[in-house]
Amino acid sequence: MLEVQTIHPGMLGRQDVETWRAMAAARPEFRSPLLGPDFAQAVGALRPDARVAVFRREGRVLGYLPYHRRAYGQAWPIGAPLSDYHALVGVADARLDGRDALAATGLSAFRFGGLVDPFGVFAPGADQISHVITPDDGPEAYLEQVRAANPKKIKNYRRLGAKLERERGPVRLVADDRSRAAFDQLIDWKREQLRRTGTHDFLGATWSRDLVTRLFDGQQGELRGLMICLYAGQTLVAGHFGVRQGEVFHPWIASTHPDYGPWSPGHQFFPRAIAAMPALGLTTYDLGCGHDHYKRAYALRTRIVTSGLATAGSFAGGVARSIDAAWLLAGAEGPGPVGRLRRRMDTIARVDLTLTGRLRGLAFAVASQGRRRAAPDHEPS
Repeated sequence: MLEVQTIHPGMLGRQDVETWRAMAAARPEFRSPLLGPDFAQAVGALRPDARVAVFRREGRVLGYLPYHRRAYGQAWPIGAPLSDYHALVGVADARLDGRDALAATGLSAFRFGGLVDPFGVFAPGADQISHVITPDDGPEAYLEQVRAANPKKIKNYRRLGAKLERERGPVRLVADDRSRAAFDQLIDWKREQLRRTGTHDFLGATWSRDLVTRLFDGQQGELRGLMICLYAGQTLVAGHFGVRQGEVFHPWIASTHPDYGPWSPGHQFFPRAIAAMPALGLTTYDLGCGHDHYKRAYALRTRIVTSGLATAGSFAGGVARSIDAAWLLAGAEGPGPVGRLRRRMDTIARVDLTLTGRLRGLAFAVASQGRRRAAPDHEPS
């Protein structure tokens, strides 16, 4: 018989933490800083609605599902929208069925946008392509593959890099940059870009800003913040900040100096960041889903994750399925206005925990519709 214990991540005992880490390390699909107990605990320290469902059968731990419990028994991935990947991390022979697992947890539905599900616990969703940099044969060989795949573009970026150095000073990468001024600047640039393009500001909520700040400040333990910055002379021109665990880095914030666009600073950043991976102890630079107009140039490996809605095998789950079906009939998965509205409402609800914050987000969404439709594709930013 399936047994479920639901607790706040802060209540996880040492044995559960070690068991969860071991399960995540046992499968390559689960080796992400976002899928272990440390990320759940980091979010839980800032979110009282954070939960972890621990599944057991006859005393044996089968898996862990971290989530945020919201109204009407609905669940969202823990840390969303910063949790680009999420999963029920477990063992291969657990024989868990997602519908039964959600019902046993007292949930009606679990909405996901980057589900990692190697054991097929949940029903299939819509495929999403994730982009990953893995220089297995070393950075030099990897970058040669990148050049061979995009010779004209890479040649042009190198020309622009030489021009940047002539006109603005020596170009240098600072890996594991600990500059608070640089961190604050990357955050400011990213928030300004989000406002300019009419995208919801995922750093606008206190909990999300506190999370990235705590990870930048805290350099102990399994989970750590990592910032990599590119400078021309003394000027910060591009950088990434995100979370790392072990040999895997997952950037959340990619920003460039708004006045340095003519030199393509993002494309000056990537080859140098890839070259710095061995010194940083990284084997994987996980760019996640989306923005493939630049990620495809540097991420020669992809993997498939899924988005969709998993529902419980219960009356409440049936209601959730019916509501979701109505949204789908109205075009919620498409590129039209209904789809944009649904996605924006989901993002706002995940980021803003107060009614005031959600109303403010909806007002901004309405006011910025024209900017979102007119916004061009960006280089790495």
